Amino acid sequence: MIDYKAEELGKVEIAPEVIQIISGLSASQVEGVVGLNGGLNQLLGRKNLRKGIRVDFDEQLTIELAINVLYGYHIPDVGREVQEKVKSAVESMTSLVVDRVIVRVEGIKFPQTEQAADPDAAHK
Repeated sequence: MIDYKAEELGKVEIAPEVIQIISGLSASQVEGVVGLNGGLNQLLGRKNLRKGIRVDFDEQLTIELAINVLYGYHIPDVGREVQEKVKSAVESMTSLVVDRVIVRVEGIKFPQTEQAADPDAAHK
């Protein structure tokens, strides 16, 4: 658990899983991101919002994401936008300071052709 603040009534703790979910949702909103290794395809279907995301909080908060990018997108720009969106979302929702967001691009996905998307098209 990440201790957030000690107050008169006690403290607020934020589970690392919460940071993973916020990070996954933020990354999925970036144009060109089509998957997190470990399951952003499932993330986009909202099955598991934590796969492919690691959260380390020793003295500083580091978030690591492994993504897949759609073919044709400029990878450095997609990675940078993921970093910015994840950092902004986590900081605004938790008031924690994100030290680093590490984005590893582990795959490229190719768009499906109409024929591949429509299995009946081959039989027409």
